Amino acid sequence: MLSVSPRRCGVAGMRSRQRMFAAVMRLLLKCLRLGRRRRFKLVRQVEQLWHYGRLCLRSLLYNSFTNSDVVLDSLFEPVYWLVDHVTRWFGVVFVALVIGLTSSIVAIVYICLLPLILQTYTPAWICWHLAYGHWNLLMIVFHYYMAITTSPGYPPQAKDDLTGVSICRKCIAPKPARTHHCSICNRCVLKMDHHCPWLNNCVGHFNHRYFFSFCLFMTMGCIYCSISGWDMFRDAYAAIERMKLLEKERLQVAANQTYYQTPPPTFTFRQRAFHKSVVYLWVLCSSVALALGALTLWHAALITRGETSIERHINKKERQRLQKKGKVFRNPYSYGSWNNWKVFLGVDVPRHWLTRVLLPSPHLPHGTGLSWDLPPCVTEQRAPLLAI
Repeated sequence: MLSVSPRRCGVAGMRSRQRMFAAVMRLLLKCLRLGRRRRFKLVRQVEQLWHYGRLCLRSLLYNSFTNSDVVLDSLFEPVYWLVDHVTRWFGVVFVALVIGLTSSIVAIVYICLLPLILQTYTPAWICWHLAYGHWNLLMIVFHYYMAITTSPGYPPQAKDDLTGVSICRKCIAPKPARTHHCSICNRCVLKMDHHCPWLNNCVGHFNHRYFFSFCLFMTMGCIYCSISGWDMFRDAYAAIERMKLLEKERLQVAANQTYYQTPPPTFTFRQRAFHKSVVYLWVLCSSVALALGALTLWHAALITRGETSIERHINKKERQRLQKKGKVFRNPYSYGSWNNWKVFLGVDVPRHWLTRVLLPSPHLPHGTGLSWDLPPCVTEQRAPLLAI
């Protein structure tokens, strides 16, 4: 019978434990590798889903014309919606405000200033003020009334009436050249310039001249009142300051029991109203002259270039786009500065400067607003649209 020494048994047991430890370690490393592979696989799947979702979103929203202006307009879309609805509902309030403020100025002139002019001015200056003041007032009233009541012009709704025009994406109707959709009126307007809340109406092909003439003559009237009433304004302002000082002294006298002198005289209600009315007239006319004068100059520059407010932005982008291609943009609706004014004002013969510009005239503009043929007052041919 063979006998095994204890030393050999110890060596065998040690080797067995080493093999078992090695097997456990290999199994542990294998599990770690599998877990790492699964984790990496999960991360790769999440990355693939992210890229796929991003690609789908970009494919749905992609637009080659998208730029910073489009993104900014999209962000401000809620603000535009609010402004459109406020303007739509408060248009009547703005018109009433214009009529009320204008009527207050006219009332102050007739009640306070006109008697003073008739008493202190020479006959020549009286004739000048009466003639110019009433002419300017007549032009303001006529053009404001016409700008409010005259339709700006709308394209026909039937698709068979027009050929070769685009279709409006909002009202799904024919959209001739220079026609744009008004979000406040919710319809397309011929040769639209803008929607004016002070008119509660769109400014378009048939009332653009009335709108500009109203702005021009209102600015002229405010400048006339500010210049001619400057001396009265200074005197009235100084009188109001004296009124405040005398009122303060009167209160001090009333509070002083030992003061036995006669209290300083106070101004009557009529004098107070007169001086405050003159100050109100001058401040309001000067403010309107500055604000409305800037707007009038802006529209005068647009008329000189043969553009509307909307076309100015469109032509600017088109000019920049063609400039990158080495081309020059030419406005197809511009006939030169002088001819643009003649077309806008409807001046066909020299006498029209008197009968159609300096006097109230309800004449229609050139064309129907659906097509833009060469007006009869323009003799030169217009420049080509694009020039290389």
